[in-house]
Amino acid sequence: MKRETRRYGIAFAVLLVLLGGLLIWNLNAGSFPMTASQVLAILFGQGGDETASRIVWDIRLPRILGAALLGGALSISGFLLQTFFANPIASPFVLGISSGAKLTVALTMIFLLQRGILSNSFVLIGSAFVGAMLSMGFVLLVSQKIRRMSVLVICGIMVGYICSAVTDFAVTFAEDANIVNLHNWSVGSFSGITWSNLGVIAGTVGLAVLWAFCLSKPMGAYQLGESYAQSVGVSIRRFRVELILLSSVLSACVTAFAGPISFVGIAVPHLVRTLMGTSKPILVIPGCFLGGAVFCLFCDLVARTVFAPVEMSISSVTALFGAPIVIYMMVRRAKPCKWGETDERVLSSDRTDDGGLPWQTPH
Repeated sequence: MKRETRRYGIAFAVLLVLLGGLLIWNLNAGSFPMTASQVLAILFGQGGDETASRIVWDIRLPRILGAALLGGALSISGFLLQTFFANPIASPFVLGISSGAKLTVALTMIFLLQRGILSNSFVLIGSAFVGAMLSMGFVLLVSQKIRRMSVLVICGIMVGYICSAVTDFAVTFAEDANIVNLHNWSVGSFSGITWSNLGVIAGTVGLAVLWAFCLSKPMGAYQLGESYAQSVGVSIRRFRVELILLSSVLSACVTAFAGPISFVGIAVPHLVRTLMGTSKPILVIPGCFLGGAVFCLFCDLVARTVFAPVEMSISSVTALFGAPIVIYMMVRRAKPCKWGETDERVLSSDRTDDGGLPWQTPH
């Protein structure tokens, strides 16, 4: 027990140190480089020229805090979906939920901008939530008709491609200059986050993460099987609804302000579970939040500075670092089979005793 507690403490300490280091590094780095002493002087109001002060307070700080909050939110959203589907590759991006949210946000913004109406943060989150729920509803509908998780994942990927294609068409053929500028958002970027956005992000993400943490105990029971969860008093139907709502709210918030961001929801929960050596939600949820913040801050730093002043898409950078982790995870989990054998045996861990998927009720 002491050894496990020490490991958990070390894991959280490592994540906190990385988070603090990346916060400082992100504030210093950029096309207008500053030293740590200059940044600290600006933050504590002890000097600094007006240009440097505006860069720190109006551009870098809200972007950095937004990246940390949204990265943590996306990671927890992925963990919730992995718990719901009992599969480690489930995530908002893979299942098409982020793309559905992206489509509804883009259509809403185009509709409003063409009429000279500026959308606010609540409109963006609301439209993203509608798109996320529509995509999630389609995934759940398909899940009742199929018996294999691999087919469900493929359906989710196809939904994502369709939604992304429609969004790209809408943005490409838009005439208004403000609509054309949506292209940066549609490929993923933290650059547009302001202090007013940050307040809404912090409130939404904070409440959703707190709600998810309160579900740690029933989530741990659910991981041991539905029968066990029911035996300890968990309402399975209500619990599933809560997981769906929470994952949709978190992914919608991320998509509304930063666009679709890939692989964070898959890679970070896997890294956190490996680092801590446990899947207990009461530990993994806060670990995922810190891990997602660290991962997105690092990727945003790379996106901003490697080819500065040109900025890369955040989704491209997260894919660059996240995809190898996912490939390694899938290869490590796969069971060897002879050439020509069906993949039924490889995917057997996705099935329950009656041959269905983990969340399906036997007939």
